[in-house]
Amino acid sequence: MSIIIRDVPLQERPRERFLREGAKALSNQEILAIMLRSGTKQYSALQVAAQLLSTYKTLTALSESSLEEMRLIKGIGVTKAIELAAAMELGKRINREGKGQKRVIASPDDAVQIVADDLIGIHQEHFVVLYLNTKNYVIKQKTVFIGSLNASIVHPREVFKEALRTSSAAVICLHNHPSGDPSPSPEDISVTKRLNEAGRILGISLLDHIIIGDETHYVSLKERGFISM
Repeated sequence: MSIIIRDVPLQERPRERFLREGAKALSNQEILAIMLRSGTKQYSALQVAAQLLSTYKTLTALSESSLEEMRLIKGIGVTKAIELAAAMELGKRINREGKGQKRVIASPDDAVQIVADDLIGIHQEHFVVLYLNTKNYVIKQKTVFIGSLNASIVHPREVFKEALRTSSAAVICLHNHPSGDPSPSPEDISVTKRLNEAGRILGISLLDHIIIGDETHYVSLKERGFISM
């Protein structure tokens, strides 16, 4: 049976429960309904939230959907899709900020944990760079390219321009393989060699280039011997 906000007792409506019991007491559907703010003539905010959860099954899957995909849900227009995507992105940034501040990068696994939320399970290749200080703390994280990787597109200047601007001592590059197989391609190896050489000239170390597959599977090109210090 469909839930319509006006049929829910006032004290049990999402906003009222939020005020009375706090955010942790609310279900994912109720939180989404608050984010949506309102429904349409045909669907309440709770109904639209239920459709989102029914379609995407998990909040992670929802956070990875595009604006166009969200707009396929009845009751989701451009404005609501943008608001949802912005909220999801803010959550990712908060999570990423906490991870970056709490640890020094001492291994490939440390770097993977920082970017995993952004790179695992998405449908396009994203090339991300972690900029580090002399103690290997993350100064900044930046996505420098989205799309199929090749040496002519991922140019060293795009990677090291930010390193120079932030006075980084080293960088770690990471990108995902949407297929789930992290095995390096010839293009991956070519890009790595160019970045390694450019970093050597600039005095900024390329500590690693990590390819991420599905879940926690990844390949470190430093461990494979493609990066020399």
